Amino acid sequence: MTINLYALPGNEARAERIAQALQRRGHDARIAACAVHRFPDSESLLRLDPPAPDTESVLVCTLDHADARTMPLLMAATTLRELGARRVGLVAPYLAYMRQDARFAPGQAISARIYAQLLSAHCDWLLTVDPHLHRIHDLNEIYTLRAHALHAAPLLAEWITRNVSQPLIVGPDGESAQWAEDVAQRIGAPVLVLEKTRLGDSAVRVSVPDLARWPGHTPVLIDDVISSGRTLIAALEHLRVLRTPPPVCVAVHGLCVGDALPGILAAGAARVVCSNSVAHDATPIDLTELLADGIVTMLAAP
Repeated sequence: MTINLYALPGNEARAERIAQALQRRGHDARIAACAVHRFPDSESLLRLDPPAPDTESVLVCTLDHADARTMPLLMAATTLRELGARRVGLVAPYLAYMRQDARFAPGQAISARIYAQLLSAHCDWLLTVDPHLHRIHDLNEIYTLRAHALHAAPLLAEWITRNVSQPLIVGPDGESAQWAEDVAQRIGAPVLVLEKTRLGDSAVRVSVPDLARWPGHTPVLIDDVISSGRTLIAALEHLRVLRTPPPVCVAVHGLCVGDALPGILAAGAARVVCSNSVAHDATPIDLTELLADGIVTMLAAP
């Protein structure tokens, strides 16, 4: 069985690494052409290699900047079906539109459910890494395709073990607790979770408990997503007052919008480390092998 990997724009290097990992596992994996042309009015024209019979079609598209990426993705999935694909899978290391998982004010769209319906209508399965699950506890609550979430905690724990001595794992808010506690347990480190009050889209207030119980420990702030960076910056500013060793910030997904990365470093972080679910300069944690194993599992299902 041949696995055709179709890389949407910006995912070419990611797809190539995944193909090589699949080949090391003994699978016939190749990169199939997937070209997107953008007209001056921002509309898109897509062209891809037609799938041969009895091959697997896998779209590779991480979903940061989701509004711009989603239309070409849906075109690709629909076109593959029209050209005879037996099934269409989607590998999206970062899955967008999980934050708005409830109607917090009258008239608001529940974006997580709408986006899930959209992807479910065009793909047969979805593989992602640590989606932002809060009030929705499992992707299959909102996705009607086969959806599976991989977990990067073992990779984060491995990186911290290699690079930080005497870590104190810190979750910058309640939503980060699941990642912080998982990593701390894996490496046998103490853990605490901070309390956050959100004041707006880019303003938060964070309270930090007494750290006197862990003298000499390096705080390692762990979160699933770095977006504006304001939650981490608020925590770092408080830790700086407490005169802790320079903290390290570790996240699964580094969206790092605008000046988030320089802002976090300016607030006192010794280093910012993320997985390569989204490509930028702070991505030494490689998800390739994790994703390759996930693809093998998804394709093994009938």
